[in-house]
Amino acid sequence: MAHKSDFQFSIRECKPSDKHEVMSLFCHGILEHVYPAFFKAITNPDHVGIALSISMAGYVLGGSSYFQALLFGSLWAGLIYYCCHDIYNSYMMGRLSTDMADIAANYLEIPSNGFWVAEANVNGQAKVVGMVAVIGKRQEEEEERFDDLNRVNSTEFAQDASDGSYAQMSHIVVGFAWRRRDLGSQLTRKALDFCKERGFSRLVIDLSSPQTAAISMCQKLGFVQMALHSNTHANPWFSKVARINVMQMEKLI
Repeated sequence: MAHKSDFQFSIRECKPSDKHEVMSLFCHGILEHVYPAFFKAITNPDHVGIALSISMAGYVLGGSSYFQALLFGSLWAGLIYYCCHDIYNSYMMGRLSTDMADIAANYLEIPSNGFWVAEANVNGQAKVVGMVAVIGKRQEEEEERFDDLNRVNSTEFAQDASDGSYAQMSHIVVGFAWRRRDLGSQLTRKALDFCKERGFSRLVIDLSSPQTAAISMCQKLGFVQMALHSNTHANPWFSKVARINVMQMEKLI
């Protein structure tokens, strides 16, 4: 598959020799969400109010000290940043120690799973600039998954509950320099084509609220929001402070 624009790329199955580039791209792709999450949280009206209150407390306790006010406010901002970083870092480390630890065994050797990379020619050398993964799942796993979630459209979900197996898309990452060139959409379509070939009834993806570009892309491709929850697999209080929610979207196939 090739995309003709100001550069060309091909999407192919991941190979063991891609491991270093894939791991590097994955880590950068996850941790880059920390700053958007932080700025979104720090500008939340509730957090702005808390910051002002804490700064005022520092000002009073410091004997009308502007330095103390700034220090107290900075500590609050630092706490928010720490929570945002911990959420994404914990997710990254968890995946690196599980499915990403052995891509061949967890994806390539299982017929219902898949892992692909987008490869571009950079100065005459092939370079991995994007990636996406799919894991086939049973319907029972989805029912268990939804037990503690806030369902947005439970009627539509219930109607689809008898369709059987489905697929979970994850690790969709595009290198920063290669964005806004339709590469993310091409990778997602590759995953959708795979799901059609395997007979899956739908494709599901979880996205954190700061991932606005990915959410917009999925909506354009026909994905709809099915659930919204705050289970980031990190400390629940960190999720509350960071104001990060997880949106589950799906597309029927």
